[in-house]
Amino acid sequence: MATRSRIAMETENGKAVSIYCHNDGYVEHNGAILQKHYGDPEKVKALMELGDISSLKQEVEPTGPHSFREPQPGVVIAYGRDRGEEDIDARYHGSVADFFNGDIEEFGYLFTAEGEWLVKSSNSSENDPVPLTYVLSGTVKL
Repeated sequence: MATRSRIAMETENGKAVSIYCHNDGYVEHNGAILQKHYGDPEKVKALMELGDISSLKQEVEPTGPHSFREPQPGVVIAYGRDRGEEDIDARYHGSVADFFNGDIEEFGYLFTAEGEWLVKSSNSSENDPVPLTYVLSGTVKL
């Protein structure tokens, strides 16, 4: 069974844009990849431009042959680009709070305007998102 998540980016005007990710949304996988490989706002923006994805990987763009059925190792698998699906565009939210208070699936991740990743679990007793680094280091448990 998949662990679903939403991955978002705060926009210049304090709003948020997000995409759905079907697989491996838990902190130890998607959280670790986002923290390690998605610290550049331009790369996060490129990820948002893909729309909904099946699997998050270290790289957004392939450098060789890549498809949904035969993905290039380490490259994001996207429903639109790699499988030709439609209606997979990013979703817009009126604010960061609207994103985290909406349907974040099982985990919601947001890249802030300051360049920090935040995370919230839909099953957590934590009402507010917390810095992803705190969760990955074990300082905070979701």
